[in-house]
Amino acid sequence: MVTSETEPPAPSETDRLLADVNTQLAEGNVDITNPQQLKQMVESLADSRGMVRLGFVEAFGKIGKPATPFLLEALANHSNPVVRRSCGKALAKIRAPQAVPTLIDALLNDEDTVVKSSSAGALARMGEAAVPKLIEVLESAEYPQSAKGHASWALAFIGSEAAEHLYQAIHSESEDVRMAVVGAIANLVDEPGNDQATEILLLALKDESVNVRAEAATSVSQLDPQVGVPHLIPLLEDPSQEVRRRAILSLGKLKDEAALPPLTAKLSDDREEIRQLVKVAIAKIQKG
Repeated sequence: MVTSETEPPAPSETDRLLADVNTQLAEGNVDITNPQQLKQMVESLADSRGMVRLGFVEAFGKIGKPATPFLLEALANHSNPVVRRSCGKALAKIRAPQAVPTLIDALLNDEDTVVKSSSAGALARMGEAAVPKLIEVLESAEYPQSAKGHASWALAFIGSEAAEHLYQAIHSESEDVRMAVVGAIANLVDEPGNDQATEILLLALKDESVNVRAEAATSVSQLDPQVGVPHLIPLLEDPSQEVRRRAILSLGKLKDEAALPPLTAKLSDDREEIRQLVKVAIAKIQKG
């Protein structure tokens, strides 16, 4: 990261600037996009007062796309992580697609964990424009799991805007991608007429990856019991104890009496944890 040391403005100067900016916004003043003023606003994001920083973030959101290049420059190169964090938050409000590459770079490479989180939040707000790059992060073997976790969260937040990309990505060779797809699609199954999301969740129950099957077993608990229960019951015999554990938990959440006989049969399982989970699941179903 290229850095430049800059002294933050004095609090009194920052307060005057924020007041001027808010007045200009209220009056619809075209000078609001003056480059010098925008640069001063970026530097003011170093202020130690959270409410002042929030005030500038909100102002950037109202200014919109003209502010984007200044925020991207600071996100990529400013030496102060407090400024970079606030730039991510401001970009989340503007939602300019051109910000995606810089946000991805910050997500992957910034040394500050909060900057990474702010960048993930901004990417989540970008909608469909961010989806291909987020999937690329998940597909790559070189990126850390922390970055992939942020990418998975962002995809799940984007929701229906990402649907078509997700439906294609379920066939990815990457286990991380398929896991993220299952987690994100679980948020779509309640939308009317979204049968494809349900089909993909049920398909994922048979995935070759233990982790994908486990994620799917959890997600299927959001389906209609008449759909989910018949597909979860076979997982009670899955080779993976984690998959069996997730299936039992989901059957308990679905509360369908059709699951009682196969669950009762598992009360003789040789693993104590499984027996205890089965008892809890049966109690939930019987309670209704």
